[in-house]
Amino acid sequence: MAFDEMDVDTIWMDGEFLDWEDATIHVLTHALHYGTGIFEGVRCYETDTGPAIFRWDAHLDRFYESAKPYELDIPYDPEELTEATVELIRREELSSCYIRPIAFYGYKRLGLNPSEGPPRTAIAVWPWGTYLGEDALEQGVDVGVSSWRKYSSSQIPTSSKTTGAYVNSVLASLEARRHGYVEAIVLNDEGNVAEGPGENLFLVRDGEIFTTGLAEGILDGITRRSVIQVARDLGYTVHDEATISRGELYTADELFFTGTAAEGTPIRSVDDTAVGERTRGPVTEDVQSRFFEILETQPDEYADWFVPV
Repeated sequence: MAFDEMDVDTIWMDGEFLDWEDATIHVLTHALHYGTGIFEGVRCYETDTGPAIFRWDAHLDRFYESAKPYELDIPYDPEELTEATVELIRREELSSCYIRPIAFYGYKRLGLNPSEGPPRTAIAVWPWGTYLGEDALEQGVDVGVSSWRKYSSSQIPTSSKTTGAYVNSVLASLEARRHGYVEAIVLNDEGNVAEGPGENLFLVRDGEIFTTGLAEGILDGITRRSVIQVARDLGYTVHDEATISRGELYTADELFFTGTAAEGTPIRSVDDTAVGERTRGPVTEDVQSRFFEILETQPDEYADWFVPV
């Protein structure tokens, strides 16, 4: 869905609610030229008790942590950003939506050192359905291993959601679509599995669940953390610091992606090699079903995962 097709007309930017068309920046903005920005992707779900933002506190914590390596001083505290986000969703009368907070170095003068550029902060919300396709959550997706490697933490902090670093993901996604796949899997410098361009990856073998560890150069995904806890609460053994070789992708019983946009999406083939029965596997379905049940009903044991709107 394109932005101009949305029934959304307001963005919060630098402390003000602006008309969508007025939320603009200068063409010489530092972040536009050098990628010096950080962002989050968050979902607000329609629940039995009304709209609620999922894992907002965890996302905000990562938002501020992402800014630290770039010495980017976000001029708003978490309470102010929370208040602005809730008010924005209310103004747009959205029962569910995607939330995009972003902070970046603005316009003053060009040059690699961004310290003189004023920090800018904005929040946008809009309706957004299933990221990898309407049938993806049940039918799964076909993916290909990318020729592009994930950058290492010695090059760019992999723990930060850095705007400029996502060109790595863009290249992998473009290559995947060019080869007829819905999404990519990206390997790290050692040739082991890292993650998807915008998703973490889980593998199921003999009823146990494996996901690549942070040392493999992945983003510490909020949905990844949530799925690990849900799976363990269901009684599954989860190995959350695993090293997964490329070859294991082709022999896995099940594979699935997690992420704010992808939620919990099964993978049915890798490089045209079927995963399991080329359908959503039983472990994936069990964990996925419980995850979506939690999103809908907000049970007491997961109540702290939600911020009501």
